[in-house]
Amino acid sequence: MSAFGTLETKLNGIFGKNAPKLAEGGKTWLVKYLPVIALVLGIVSLLGAWEIWRWAHVVNTYGNFASQACSAAGVNCSNVLPSRLTVWIWVSLAVIVAESLLYLFAYPGLQARKKQGWNYLYYGALLNVAYAVVSLFSNYGSGFFSFVWSLLASAVGFWLLFQIRDAYTGKRIAGARNRKK
Repeated sequence: MSAFGTLETKLNGIFGKNAPKLAEGGKTWLVKYLPVIALVLGIVSLLGAWEIWRWAHVVNTYGNFASQACSAAGVNCSNVLPSRLTVWIWVSLAVIVAESLLYLFAYPGLQARKKQGWNYLYYGALLNVAYAVVSLFSNYGSGFFSFVWSLLASAVGFWLLFQIRDAYTGKRIAGARNRKK
């Protein structure tokens, strides 16, 4: 079994088997609308990544302008506004874009109730945990608060994913059609 498979089994024990159960109606609704939710999250996340990139460039433009104004006035103020395009911003952007693409890739599999679609969302949730760690070092956001918020969002995401996992592994959820053959 792969490392991801072993981790999936452990997380299924925590968030699936031993966690409070989602009501059957909630499971059915989530399985029905999850493809659309994944599609919307993928698009919104890509737009968010674009905005972070744009924000960093706008701030750098104003910082460069301020530095040039200081130089023209004969004042040394090269550190007035440090660059916002740090390595952590680029890592954050890479993680957000990768997570967005996983959500978008999940859409067809979720539509067909295939495990691969569910797996893409699972990998996206794992990337969200990685993003939580990156947010500790990024000067974008609020460090520790972003870390805790991302971990809480990941926990809720894992709980929801593992509550409906059976719909994508061939087991039936009451009221949900299982299209996997």
